[in-house]
Amino acid sequence: MHGPPLVGWLMVALCAATGAYCLLSVRAGAAGERRAARGDALMGLGMAAMAVPAAALDTRPWGAPLFAVVFATGGLRALLLARERAEAHHLHHAVGAFAMVYMALAMAGAPVGGHAGTSHEPAGTPLLTGLLLVYFAVYVVRAVAGLVPVMAGPAGEAAWADGQLRPGWQWRPELTNACRLTMGIGMLTMLLTL
Repeated sequence: MHGPPLVGWLMVALCAATGAYCLLSVRAGAAGERRAARGDALMGLGMAAMAVPAAALDTRPWGAPLFAVVFATGGLRALLLARERAEAHHLHHAVGAFAMVYMALAMAGAPVGGHAGTSHEPAGTPLLTGLLLVYFAVYVVRAVAGLVPVMAGPAGEAAWADGQLRPGWQWRPELTNACRLTMGIGMLTMLLTL
């Protein structure tokens, strides 16, 4: 990642923790929840790998093609699942994966460095970067709304069983929403430092 190294290392820690939680969540829940958790884990761990500051690890020439292939494969898989099951989170995973492909390829052409206070020309296409920024900003706002607890209605009833919250930390929907919020903010940060 280009930009201040401290921001890069904070992103690595945050995205790695988010990806690890999502990996642990793969073992719990229904089949649809497990598929979503696998996609979230791929995004979180991939973002952690891409956020390593360029000054610490220069991944040229192998990094950009490797990230592009991994995320393009994940994006195509998410598109196929979205077409099969018509679930919105698969489309979001596809947009996120293709955004990661875009960032990997754009950062491959950018100069290594990016210390605080050093100005650099932005990598990538400003229009596409702007569209992705708008998409992820809207996603973050929606994720924040998902963190507000709603105890009435179908969503509130699903979390409660006989007056008890479902057991286990893996079943906590607010943790899943917080992880998705974290990844959305991470995508915004990575796009801004592009």
